[in-house]
Amino acid sequence: MIRTLVTVFAGLLGLAFGSFLNVCLSRWPEDESVVQPRSHCRDCTHTLAWWENIPLLSWVVLRGRCRECKAWIGLRYPVVELAVGVLWAYTAWNSTPELWDRHSPTMVLAPDMLAIIGTMIFYWMLVALAALDAENLWLPNMLTLPGMVIGLLFAIAKATLIALSPDHGTVNPIAAIWYEVKPVLFWTIVAIFLSAGLLLLIRWLYWIIRHREGMGLGDVKLMAMLAAWLGLPATLLAFFIGSMLGAIAGLVVIALPAARDEGEGWAHTKLPFGTFLCIGGIVSSLWGQSIITAYLHAIGL
Repeated sequence: MIRTLVTVFAGLLGLAFGSFLNVCLSRWPEDESVVQPRSHCRDCTHTLAWWENIPLLSWVVLRGRCRECKAWIGLRYPVVELAVGVLWAYTAWNSTPELWDRHSPTMVLAPDMLAIIGTMIFYWMLVALAALDAENLWLPNMLTLPGMVIGLLFAIAKATLIALSPDHGTVNPIAAIWYEVKPVLFWTIVAIFLSAGLLLLIRWLYWIIRHREGMGLGDVKLMAMLAAWLGLPATLLAFFIGSMLGAIAGLVVIALPAARDEGEGWAHTKLPFGTFLCIGGIVSSLWGQSIITAYLHAIGL
């Protein structure tokens, strides 16, 4: 019962944070404040009433159009809200069962609780970056760089809480913390540099072959951010998934009649690889370990 209530609460909280994210996604590219003025129609500046600001429900009631000028609001609003809500609810539902046992010691559960909070922040940032790149071909440093640092700090904090848990059984907490934190810090930094280096290498090779940029530095920073949260194997899986999605999108663009009419113009069409990489990151975070295990089993490892 408690698990169900917490899951519902996490989903509703995700919808609310998704609604706030939509405000950010509309105003960040225009360098506007996300606090003032109040939420309004981007076409006629109509200030929204409270009932027009209910996440997901208001869009359905208004049929995706402004109540005053009837301008199309856009699918991004319900998609973002639903994505954050579902991801947060899924995270809460799939947390360790011990979290719902009121007899479990707080220090034992602290690493898992921290992991849940961190995962929710991670998903919020990925949805934000996916939408920004899809709409504006923009992966802002104000999300990717702090996201990388936050991911590293969460990994260190989780290792620290594990070292301080009663199950660890040590009389020297400083030594125990360093014992847990050192490998986490080392391998996370290695993952960040290797993941970013992979995209830098691809970017350089593309320049050598095509004599123009095929990938922005924002994608490199996003890859480093994924590595800070997911580790190297799961980040490589996210890159593979993102690349496959990008290839499929490229084939769709080539197949479009308008692209064929433009001759070689389709080759200069810019695709939001960051969006595909974010989707890959979400999939890898949710089911990455199962996918990697199944793959290793399939090749006999």
